[in-house]
Parts: sequence; C-alpha cells; structure tokens
Amino acid sequence: MGQVGLTGFRRILGAAGCSWNGACEAFRKEAAFRQELALTVVLVPLALWLGTTALERAVMVGFWLLVPIVELLNSGIETVVDRIGSEHHPLAGLAKDLGSAAVFLAFANAGIVWAIILFS
Repeated sequence: MGQVGLTGFRRILGAAGCSWNGACEAFRKEAAFRQELALTVVLVPLALWLGTTALERAVMVGFWLLVPIVELLNSGIETVVDRIGSEHHPLAGLAKDLGSAAVFLAFANAGIVWAIILFS
C-alpha cells in the first residue's frame, strides 16, 4: 500500500512486497488456496513429466496456474464483500457466488486442457 511516490525499481520492489504479503495472507487464511498450492506441487512436476513437447508442458502448467490465480481474485472479492458488512445482502451473495463460479471454471478449464493433451 505504501507505493505512492515510488518510481522505478523501488516501486517494483514495493509491489513485490505487497504481492508477497498477499500470498502469505492467502496461505494463512484460505484453505482452498493451500489445497491448490498442494496440488500445484504435484501437478507442475507431473505436467513437466507427462508433456511430450515444451508447448504441451507450458500449456499444462499455465492452465493449471490459472486456478490459484483465480482463487486469489475470488478471495479478494470475498474479503471486500466481508469488509462492507456482515448482514446478508443478495448482491453480496451474488458477488461471492460469481467468484466461486470463476474458480470452478478455471478448474474445469484446466481439466479439459489436460485431458485434451494427455488423451489425444
């Protein structure tokens, strides 16, 4: 958050620090993110082993990494919604459901891409 006035390399270092803080908080507070990281530890080496070309390996890893990326975005949406208020509101529920749907689609997308590559 302390990025105001920073330029060049100092801004990049500050942004990297914010990114690291966000990843650490997600790891501490989000069980789904921890589970996806555990899958990442398994799936990335598996993709590197099962892919027969560099392009296949890159596509398999890239499409899988979309899952934890979307999970981070979903967690951000949920955090903002929770910050706004704890009372039930249809739009708050919709925002959380849409974020969850995005994670589901990222999972499905990765699964479909992996299946196409592995079974073609």
